[in-house]
Amino acid sequence: MSQQPIDFDAPTPQPRSFTAEVIQAEILERLTYSVGKDPLVARPHDWLKATILAVRARIIDRWMESSRETWRTSHKRVYYLSLEFLIGRLLRDAMSNIGIMEPVRTALGNLNVDLGGLVDLEPDAALGNGGLGRLAACFLESMSTVDIPAYGYGIRYVHGLFRQELSEGWQVELPEEWLAHGNPWEFERRESAYEIGFGGHVEPIAEPDGSTRLEWRPSEHVLAVAFDTPIVGWRGKRVNTLRLWSAQPIDPILLDRFNSGDHIGALEESARAEAITRVLYPADTTPSGQELRLRQEYFFSSASLQDIVRRHLQQYGDLGSLADKVAIQLNDTHPAISVAELMRILIDIHGLKWAQAWKITRATFSYTNHTLLPESLETWPVALLERMLPRQMQIIYAINAEVLTEARQRAGFNDQQIANVSLIDEHGGRRVRMGQLAFVGSHSINGVSALHTELMRKTVFGDLSRLYPERINNKTNGVTPRRWLLQCNPGLTRLITERIGPAFQDNLDRLVDLDKHADDPGFQEQFAAVKRANKARLADLIRDRQGVVVSPDALFDVQVKRIHEYKRQLLNVIEAVALYSDIRFHPEKDWVPRVKVFAGKAAPGYWNAKLIIKLINDVAKVINNDPAVRGLLKVVFLPNYNVSLAEAIIPAADLSEQISTAGMEASGTGNMKFAMNGALTIGTLDGANVEMVERVGRDNMIIFGLTAKEVTQRQARNETGRAAVEASPALKGALESIASGVFSPDDPNRYRDLIGGLYDHDWFMVARDFDAYAAAQRQVDAIWGNPRRWAAMAIRNTAHMSWFSSDRTIRQYAEEIWGVPAASA
Repeated sequence: MSQQPIDFDAPTPQPRSFTAEVIQAEILERLTYSVGKDPLVARPHDWLKATILAVRARIIDRWMESSRETWRTSHKRVYYLSLEFLIGRLLRDAMSNIGIMEPVRTALGNLNVDLGGLVDLEPDAALGNGGLGRLAACFLESMSTVDIPAYGYGIRYVHGLFRQELSEGWQVELPEEWLAHGNPWEFERRESAYEIGFGGHVEPIAEPDGSTRLEWRPSEHVLAVAFDTPIVGWRGKRVNTLRLWSAQPIDPILLDRFNSGDHIGALEESARAEAITRVLYPADTTPSGQELRLRQEYFFSSASLQDIVRRHLQQYGDLGSLADKVAIQLNDTHPAISVAELMRILIDIHGLKWAQAWKITRATFSYTNHTLLPESLETWPVALLERMLPRQMQIIYAINAEVLTEARQRAGFNDQQIANVSLIDEHGGRRVRMGQLAFVGSHSINGVSALHTELMRKTVFGDLSRLYPERINNKTNGVTPRRWLLQCNPGLTRLITERIGPAFQDNLDRLVDLDKHADDPGFQEQFAAVKRANKARLADLIRDRQGVVVSPDALFDVQVKRIHEYKRQLLNVIEAVALYSDIRFHPEKDWVPRVKVFAGKAAPGYWNAKLIIKLINDVAKVINNDPAVRGLLKVVFLPNYNVSLAEAIIPAADLSEQISTAGMEASGTGNMKFAMNGALTIGTLDGANVEMVERVGRDNMIIFGLTAKEVTQRQARNETGRAAVEASPALKGALESIASGVFSPDDPNRYRDLIGGLYDHDWFMVARDFDAYAAAQRQVDAIWGNPRRWAAMAIRNTAHMSWFSSDRTIRQYAEEIWGVPAASA
């Protein structure tokens, strides 16, 4: 059957009624005819699915119209390639953004169903781990909000990173099961399926004109199948698409092997293909783990590029205009292989000459760097790439030759500078530097905070920046205020609306109007009441999940983020041990009641991070059960940190711990979310903390510790932490109690090496920043003791956070990198 031409000028369907009565009828219709349940016997999960389907139906018309409008106007599209999209639950987000939260609540109430219970029943999409994936989710929502035609491209992980549980205080990794009962938000696109090759060899093919072209002939193929999820922006003006790829075998079963009795072997190809999209960040400590990681990255990069090129040719018919109509943003180094893959597609499949293909590629790609840590700047063994992706490796060699020739002839680089800019690292085994590949293959390379960008220009990409001085720029991260204020903190949203009106919901810059109310005692009391209600809800959650009773009147001191030594959860828990000692030895002092809340996952292969989780739980067990503490200090670790847990914790926080080693945190976005919700920040001058000081004011934050420059100087001198430990009785006492087994009587030597590292090297400056951190915490106590001062500072944090909206960030990307128009506030 021939395909009918698409009429993109077809009339837009009229919007449906938003009354509770109409929505109630739609939910009942979905429950009956889509879920197949009688309302009399429907269970909560049935009502959840019916409600999602009813809400989804109201998004689809807008989704299709957004796509039609882009085709009609030939607007440039943005494609955001990210290995993670930590989108969380979508029901509340969708209802809020299209303005039907209350009608749906009323409709369900009429059916004796509680909307809040249904929202909590929806599983978190297991598509990310930490800040990288949450940033990608915020950016997608903001692109829809500011009316930029965009696609997000990623992987449809079946089991995500892992579901974290605790067993005797140790992290245990279990598979996420978020897709066990299907995903009612997604649509499978069987027509958007692409073959992805691996291995094989490159064949020279003689052309009629006497030239030779190269053709890659893979030895293995898998199928990338698209699943689309609509991402709706604020007020529902635009709905963009998150397209996730699922890996499937070309042949699901080898019948000849099955019928010959090899029933398991017959499914080998199927298992090999499906492994690609089962787990986020499979451990890469083994050769097979490294191969799977690379297969994942190439799989989703190739599928996305094939899809982008197909769509462009379908609309424009000519790849010469690709960079004029397509902007591809690489979110960190994971999709960096896209540079070589697009070159292969342009040259080998579509016949472009090298010079034209390279010009188009660089004009199309831009790259966001998220880390200065060497272990996070991916490299792959040359031998692995030559075996798995032989044609792409040839292209990488050719790109490298062009770059090194330019560096030598135009820039006059010496041998050391040549080695620094080379795509191939020759030290300790030849490896391809994916960060270098992304850099040379992009027209724009951005950092994610002012400090990070400055350090990136001076350190990891120093010589590349000298070779291409116009490429590096800064785009400080932001967070979507819809999820991280309006939705997760409705009490504060109502209070702000009552005080300054609703305009801030459409233009966050209006939040600054709160500043003039910061010293108003009446408003301070209302602000504090909202915070206490949020803390009471978190206290209930802590009791229900961990069996620890905490008082909502205590100071809630929160550090929730990925567990890593540079994020310095260790510094926090050591200070808790020191504080515990002081409380016991000086019961006569007027101590501030404090609850320390930790949450976060450690990478499965990162032993020290997992040991820190165990230490937190060991310390909690002792402190929480010691009657001498009199409830003045509680320590809690909440397992399986995800978006939904963050939405419960962040609005309840009084104090936000942003205490990374200066110069090591690229930006951070948790710092922004906490401050937006009225928490005070205790932190170092690291990442976006620096810009928060500029916007919020140093008087409204508690800043301590070494600067990035001072950290670098001490690391260069190879100083150890021993002198700092010996000079600090509080630190020395805390470390001795931990190392001697006070908190681990079942294994007294458990933390000996962890603590010994602070004496012998202290790379992350835990010992050398301890006294400054402890003093800052006592400053926090003093401010807490003055409720009016605390409230004024908290209100001013919220009032001055508009600049940290991801809408602002995306408008800057649009204007300065992508060259696309964006709607103003």
